[in-house]
Amino acid sequence: MLQEQCLWSVTAPKTHHYDTLTIETQTRVCIIGGGYTGLSAAIHLAEQGIAVVLLESKIIGSGGSGRNVGFVNAGTWARPDDLNKIMGEEVGERLGTALGHAPSLVFDIIDRHHIDAKDTRTGNIHMAHNAKGEADVDIRYDQLIRRGVHAEVLTGARCHEYCGTTSINKALLDHRAGTINPSAYVNGLAAAATKLGVRIYEHSAVTSVEKSDGNWYVRTADAAVKAEKVIIATNAYTEGEWTDIKKTFYLVDYYQIASEPLTGKVADRILPYKTGAWDTRLALSSIRRDNEGRLLLGTVGGKAMKSKTFYQNWANVVQKSYFPDLPKFKWQYEWYGHFGFTQDHIMRIFEPEDGILAATAYNGRGITTGTMIGKCFADYIISGDRDVLPLPFKTIKEAKVSMSGLRSGYTEMGLTLYHMGQCLKIIA
Repeated sequence: MLQEQCLWSVTAPKTHHYDTLTIETQTRVCIIGGGYTGLSAAIHLAEQGIAVVLLESKIIGSGGSGRNVGFVNAGTWARPDDLNKIMGEEVGERLGTALGHAPSLVFDIIDRHHIDAKDTRTGNIHMAHNAKGEADVDIRYDQLIRRGVHAEVLTGARCHEYCGTTSINKALLDHRAGTINPSAYVNGLAAAATKLGVRIYEHSAVTSVEKSDGNWYVRTADAAVKAEKVIIATNAYTEGEWTDIKKTFYLVDYYQIASEPLTGKVADRILPYKTGAWDTRLALSSIRRDNEGRLLLGTVGGKAMKSKTFYQNWANVVQKSYFPDLPKFKWQYEWYGHFGFTQDHIMRIFEPEDGILAATAYNGRGITTGTMIGKCFADYIISGDRDVLPLPFKTIKEAKVSMSGLRSGYTEMGLTLYHMGQCLKIIA
């Protein structure tokens, strides 16, 4: 029977839970949010002997860090040349280079701290689903190899072999990338941070952040943390009215569905090298296998105002489109989440006041972006040098997204119509 439950929390190694903050405490850096950004910052600060307290409103991995598709991708959604047009040549190249190295940073942390992240390091595939997509693959490839990236275009039989489908005839393989179990990774980060002396508190939602006597006081319902510096790392799962960073992105929902474990010759042909994959559709379809052989499909879109079988019907259409010979099987798990989105697909970083740092809008690439930004924030706190940051700070006013709720609603409406078109075979 199909369960609405996140697969990753079921298949990740046993996780540890942390106490709630109930007494006043003091530290040098207080981090709000126990996802990739917050935990990466905590680890890199603690490795340099800096005292850290981390507050998580629910439990580690309950937000996007435990629920995403698990792609360890390089770069942004924007093409490298387009990134330069948006940000300027110097900043665009700096950010592109930093995000190009981000998968290696993730895998290095996994290795150094012996995290059982169920990771693969065989690259990820951008599959061209039509002629326009094939042209986009060629453009991206040309721009990547000009920058010395280890990537290749797959065509014909080699493309069919890597993707496991004859429905795709051209794809871009980025050898820098890979996959993880996101819940296993984020909980592994928490365990590593704890070993380094970071004090983590769960079920400790922040109610206010106030400055007094030259220090910051981060308050919860039961206690407060006195700190010299504060990192706000809550991104799309920011709750409460204590910060304006929620105004700097709009929310986009996503959906994932996982089959029961699949075996046999036909199943074994699907992504045989354990790469992750996604197509060039306007509302993308993501495809991957987990370590137990499940087929996972995903897309953007939420469940509001939809029938219980809406996405199951969509998943059946996508599966038949790409893998029509797959024997009948049962879908086992489905789940939802959301991420912070911007129209230019570029994250934002802020220093709204002296001693406060924040980051938002990872645009669905939080594993690598969050891990990298966390390290950069730690480096900035340690050195005070802005050159360690991959892009300049923005003000909340500069980054504010107008009518964010309306944008989210219109986006969801468009995605719903697109998926309906796929199910009705109106959209190929």
